[in-house]
Amino acid sequence: MPRVKVELPDAYLLTVELPIRITDLNYGAHLGNDALLSLLHEARVQFLQFLGQPEYDPATQQGFIMADVAVEYKGEGFYGDTLQLQLAASDVHKYGFDVVYLVKNQHGKEIARAKTGMLSFDYTTRKLRPLPEAVLRKLAPHPHA
Repeated sequence: MPRVKVELPDAYLLTVELPIRITDLNYGAHLGNDALLSLLHEARVQFLQFLGQPEYDPATQQGFIMADVAVEYKGEGFYGDTLQLQLAASDVHKYGFDVVYLVKNQHGKEIARAKTGMLSFDYTTRKLRPLPEAVLRKLAPHPHA
């Protein structure tokens, strides 16, 4: 099976800084893969808030559901590191988009690249729903100055 390759965008919409906690380490004394997924989740929630959309709104039963995830590990993260997660959207379509993450430590060393496929979801009907227009507008490509 070929190795996962996450394509990085030319520009990012948001940077989130998150510390590596002692509970994020595995038996190798570095950032565990499960903990990285949790950190990506936190960054994704902040990204969706940046877009003006909660990951899940209990009042409306509307939100997003993750369709897939891919992670390409590039280096180790250690306790005390502050990760800088740069986030962008790609493959925007009627029902969702991919969130692309570039994860570096405080020294600029690349730790990981990741992608999560996010779909707009109606938790009442348990079906996909079209991506809200407000999100589409925010994710539309902007001409470079």
